[in-house]
Amino acid sequence: MSQTPKQSAERSVPTSADVARLAGVSRATVSYVLNNTASVRISEPTRRRVREAAEELGYVPHAAARSLRAGHTRMVLLPTASFPAGPLYEQFLAELQWALRRLDYTVVQYGSLGLDGDEAARAWAELRPVAVVSLGEAGLTPHGVDVLKRSGAKAVITLGSRPVLGAHCLVMDQTEVGVRAVAHLVERGRRAIGVVVPQEPGLGPSAELRMEGARRAAATAGARIEALPLTYAEEPAAELAARWRGLGLDAVFTYNDDYAVLLMRALKDEGIAIPTETAVIGADDLLLGRLQRPRLSTVHIDLVTGRRLAELVDRVVRAPHDVVDLAEVADVTEAYDLMGVRAVHRESS
Repeated sequence: MSQTPKQSAERSVPTSADVARLAGVSRATVSYVLNNTASVRISEPTRRRVREAAEELGYVPHAAARSLRAGHTRMVLLPTASFPAGPLYEQFLAELQWALRRLDYTVVQYGSLGLDGDEAARAWAELRPVAVVSLGEAGLTPHGVDVLKRSGAKAVITLGSRPVLGAHCLVMDQTEVGVRAVAHLVERGRRAIGVVVPQEPGLGPSAELRMEGARRAAATAGARIEALPLTYAEEPAAELAARWRGLGLDAVFTYNDDYAVLLMRALKDEGIAIPTETAVIGADDLLLGRLQRPRLSTVHIDLVTGRRLAELVDRVVRAPHDVVDLAEVADVTEAYDLMGVRAVHRESS
């Protein structure tokens, strides 16, 4: 019986030289086309021939080699958030990643759970990103920012409730969410207001700030505020609803729309009329809330778009020492207001 020759277990890796031979161009031309080099004029037919040759051979540029030539990577590192990601955040993140990719950056999400502060910064720096966009309370310090910049990061951008020295900071004023929610309830004649405080890991910092804003608005109006710790599950919500009338509350701000829907269902099961007996307001303005009956009042959050944040990343990478005005309406330094908030009145309040 004849034997067929053994094929190599490992297929040879195609190179730019292989692409150049197939396309009938120089290796430099291959590099210019596949790296989208705008400074070199290459005809569209030649570009198409190079791309077709690369696709036929299964060739992709070597990121590490390209980084060595350029002196930096095109990697933007996005540490995973330490808080549960809701629809609002997920939409923002998807838009950010899409926009960065259109600007020819490689987006890498980094699982940072269990890492905090300077430890997280050192772990991120090992990958030598050109930019880090930290969306959440990662506890970055000025030292951590310095570690990242020494490793080659041209842009370190943070999203959180406080600025970090040395970074471009997108500040989310979570207190204003609580202020607007309680002010809305007060305007509707409510004076005994509960505030749901979520017990899920990662939500603590923003929950505390929203509570602070709620207390501030209540104090201004002479209203009573009561904190209501609640885990996001049906049984705890039912237990809270069962003792609701004993609390003497005529309204509740539920931290966000998810908690609002959870608590509204439990209150209805107890026969508590909304909004007649208890007014309810959430936050985030999700479709879920608009589908409820009664429709959920909420605090609408206007986040900066992912596209504009991607443009900020690109501008800081290209000119890391320049002042960049994200809002483009005022003279700013390194801190940018990320969101605006407004109460939306619907049937639940």
